[in-house]
Amino acid sequence: MGRKSAFTLIELLVVIGIIALLMAVLLPSLQRVRKQAKAAVCLSHLRQWGTTFTLVLEDKDGRLPRWAQRTEDDCDPRFSLLRGMYLGGRPDVNVPGRYNPVRTDKIACCPMATKVGGRGTFRASRNGQLYVEGTWGSTFTAWEMTTPPPAFRMSYGLNDDLFTVFFDVRQTGRMSPYTYVFASRGLENVPLLFDSARPACVLSSEKEPAPAQDLPDLTVQVCINRHSGTINVLFLDCSVKRVGLKGLWTLQWRRDFNTKGPWTKAGGVKPEDWPPWMRKFKDY
Repeated sequence: MGRKSAFTLIELLVVIGIIALLMAVLLPSLQRVRKQAKAAVCLSHLRQWGTTFTLVLEDKDGRLPRWAQRTEDDCDPRFSLLRGMYLGGRPDVNVPGRYNPVRTDKIACCPMATKVGGRGTFRASRNGQLYVEGTWGSTFTAWEMTTPPPAFRMSYGLNDDLFTVFFDVRQTGRMSPYTYVFASRGLENVPLLFDSARPACVLSSEKEPAPAQDLPDLTVQVCINRHSGTINVLFLDCSVKRVGLKGLWTLQWRRDFNTKGPWTKAGGVKPEDWPPWMRKFKDY
């Protein structure tokens, strides 16, 4: 009788070892490619947001409401703007009869941050009545607004200074209830919407970057390592690009923001000045 051929135990172990070695070599590359693909989808989302904001701004004659423009049903212009676009648009309380039926629920979250983080809650009330409540996000989780219902979640945030008089009051000398986008200059360097752990963020040209990520600080939540040392940013001219975390201090967050401050090359920042978790990232 002929002898049946079969693998020996040593041969099987060799094959298994080779497969394990190949997996160890390929998995980091696959993970890197996967992250790059998600970052590309995130950029695509922000481009669609740019189209949406263009429609909304045209409907509002190029105006973004400021904190002075609060009404009984519009207590916070930032939340109202995002919520209205997420849920499919709503009438503009300042211009009766106008309505822009846009929806952004399918592009509300970066693929790297789709689940709710649960890293603390936020709430705001006026005259004893609660009008905004929700959960903060983090580097890889989304924030969620639960009040007023229905709830919605996002992992992008607005430039908070655009919704205050401080955006340009020192240059124009006026206390306008709106930010007039179409009349502004240098829109290509003014952030509008970006990867964020909060609905709205500010950045200080002088304040030292946080020593660690995900701290409960409003100025920290824009400087998050979501895309390998970068975040994706939609600018006020509706252009989109990746911005290195160290380059955030060179953007024009408000008209009087010092883009040559102490955390820029022009301001003399050195590699060792950055917090340890940021030192490995590329300079802008």
